[in-house]
Amino acid sequence: MALRKENILIVDDDIDILELLQRHLKSMDFHTYKAISVKEALFILKDTEIDLLITDIQMPEVDGLQLLRYANEHFPNMPKLVVTGYPSVDGALEVIKSGAIDYLTKPFTKEELKTSIAKAFSHKPKTASPQSKKENHANNRYADMVGESEAFHKVTNIIERVKHNKATVLIKGESGTGKELVARAIHYSGKYSRAPFIAVNCGAIPENLQEAELFGYKKGAFTGANENRNGFFQAAVGGTLFLDEIGTASLAVQTKLLRALQEKEITKVGSQKTEKVDIRIIAATNADLQDDIKKNTFREDLYYRLTVVEVNVPPLRERKSDIPLLVEKFLRKYGVEYKDRLLRIAPEALQVLERYHWPGNIRELENIVQRAVIMSDGIIGVKDLPDFLKFQIEFPERGFVPLREMEKEYVQRVLAYTQGNKTKAAEILQIDRKTLRDKLGQ
Repeated sequence: MALRKENILIVDDDIDILELLQRHLKSMDFHTYKAISVKEALFILKDTEIDLLITDIQMPEVDGLQLLRYANEHFPNMPKLVVTGYPSVDGALEVIKSGAIDYLTKPFTKEELKTSIAKAFSHKPKTASPQSKKENHANNRYADMVGESEAFHKVTNIIERVKHNKATVLIKGESGTGKELVARAIHYSGKYSRAPFIAVNCGAIPENLQEAELFGYKKGAFTGANENRNGFFQAAVGGTLFLDEIGTASLAVQTKLLRALQEKEITKVGSQKTEKVDIRIIAATNADLQDDIKKNTFREDLYYRLTVVEVNVPPLRERKSDIPLLVEKFLRKYGVEYKDRLLRIAPEALQVLERYHWPGNIRELENIVQRAVIMSDGIIGVKDLPDFLKFQIEFPERGFVPLREMEKEYVQRVLAYTQGNKTKAAEILQIDRKTLRDKLGQ
């Protein structure tokens, strides 16, 4: 099996330097990622396994030293190199203290770069083999998903088994649980990752247009069909077609979907000619399709064709141990986007999030973290969370209480507070003593 090319991230606000470095690195058979700012670099580091970081120091807004410090704590095993056009002894010392292996001064030769890269990789810890590194990485992260719960690992184990083949998959789960993330993980983690991934929300397409949008149409097939047009099936050839909310597909579309799955061929609207399609279909639903079958709104034979492999994505309330990891992921995402820095959450605020039941699942959690990042001035605390998450006092049902009785009860509480002093009570209530007696019924 061929070894994976090392991924090198280059960070520099000078486009010419980026292009030069990329040409040199490609000629050395490395795979490169480019970023023109620290913010862009953080997005790449968040989503990609990087083997070496090469960064400039002098950059606008956030400099390369801060990126080095961040990478040193979050990716301690990833070697770092610095290239700079502003050399100084103090600067070099600061760079090395920040975790860089070597320090290259612009302009530098290709051989100097090659020597520095070799030096950087020689410093990379060798305590874990590539396979064990992969396994450790997978303990709490898979593609763009994070988790450490048993429920999370059940899902990722299924992904591991199906990602390299084109078996049809049905993903079930409540709204907001991340069904599309599972579909994308299946596609992008497997050997077909370079092929198209086309996501279609069936519920967002009007029923009378579903067939034409999915399978395409011939010119003149219906009013407004002024040209031949391919559908989502043709766009996804060789790759994956993700059909979200499959339960909303019309019965006519379900019939054509069944044929596409059985015969691996489709027919455009208005055409008699069939077209072969090499495609993997992943469908998703938050509905009970078995119930829809009983109501005759979903075909039973299509259901069994779709469920060659079934993935049940658990609701967040069943994987609460994953909340800290999810919060960390969203803090990283929105902290960089809105505040140009990474934010932390106070333990007591995290406890509030962990005790909530999350009817909106991960999508609801992401929205709340996003809001908290916007509202926070520093470490996210309980004050930055919406009130409905905080402790609520549940009062017993009292039924209808006359206003006069409620008023009398309030006056009695004020009187108790003043230890029976009616003059003080009247002052607090801003009424005279006679009115006070009337309200007490005396």
